Amino acid sequence: MKKVSHSTKDTAKIARVFLEKILKNNKKNSGATIICLSGDLGAGKTTLTQSVARLLRIKNKIVSPTFVIYKKYPIKLKGYKYLFHLDAYRLRDGKELLNLGWKEIVNNKEHLIFVEWPENVKKVIPKNANYIYISHGEGNERILEV
Repeated sequence: MKKVSHSTKDTAKIARVFLEKILKNNKKNSGATIICLSGDLGAGKTTLTQSVARLLRIKNKIVSPTFVIYKKYPIKLKGYKYLFHLDAYRLRDGKELLNLGWKEIVNNKEHLIFVEWPENVKKVIPKNANYIYISHGEGNERILEV
């Protein structure tokens, strides 16, 4: 599925569609629901995560967790307790993520995980992860592809 966003409002609408589709398709997973966000710097990975956080009624300000690696937010979504927002930009490989308790995080079915820069830790990303690719279009356009 491919969508074009012309604004943050468009991105919010697209986030709703993507989230509904991903959650519906991941009911049978034994572990966490993982959404990997790939794209160049400034493509809109954090903006998409912010849109999802608003949909999930998270009150905290969502910023890219580049320096702390990940942030955890409680959510009230049927079947889920926490949203994890992870930024692997500064990581060299998956071993660094494993040291932060990654196995416990991904093995919990009640976790919804958004990973920015998954290509940096690809060896520890479960095979059932969902991928959204975000690229720059014309002007302020963003192209989002599941």
